[in-house]
Amino acid sequence: MARKPPFRAVAKIDPDALASFQAGIRKRYSNDQILEELRASAERLGRSPTMREFAADPETAVHPQTVIEHFGSWNAAKREAGLVPRRFATREELVGLLRKLGEELGRVPTAKDLDARRGSMPSKSLYWHTFGSLAEALREAGFDVPLGEERLERAVEQGATLARKLKRLPKFADWAAARGKDDGLLTEWQVYRMFDARRGAWSTFQFLIKERLDEEGVGVGSDGNLG
Repeated sequence: MARKPPFRAVAKIDPDALASFQAGIRKRYSNDQILEELRASAERLGRSPTMREFAADPETAVHPQTVIEHFGSWNAAKREAGLVPRRFATREELVGLLRKLGEELGRVPTAKDLDARRGSMPSKSLYWHTFGSLAEALREAGFDVPLGEERLERAVEQGATLARKLKRLPKFADWAAARGKDDGLLTEWQVYRMFDARRGAWSTFQFLIKERLDEEGVGVGSDGNLG
């Protein structure tokens, strides 16, 4: 038996009537109202919302599909709202945002600056994933970032990641053990020499890791354990 053509009802829709109906739906919200809803949701979340997060936001009245109807795509709407698409930002967009932030600050942006602007700026992890490091992204954006600073930034980021796994600030021996399993880590001696291998070098490094975790909302007790 021959199969019936699928979606026959859709094929019978009058395109002019459909266009008129869709235009009426879109008029329920102005573009400015939708953009404000997006910004408010980002403020509540502390980051640029995905479609699923926006739909689940109890204080949002607009459906994601309405956003798309108005702006053509979800990411186009977020760009218009001044929010950064979390997964589809291009390399050029990421570099441009760093330049703009640098002009606003009057200096080289830091990881802390990115954290303070969640929602309007990409996360530092996205920069790491795209460029290999935040320092490399900054250099591509035209900022002068010394190589030593890049290596220290990398070490602190790796230290914060290891601390979350250990649930405490890593000790010298912890780092050596982790390096034995992951050769992507700097060696414990490379880290040690960043601080001129002087007395208190490792505790100075631990302090920088603590500061990074504090910036990210992870509490660290006086005993070095994560709260």
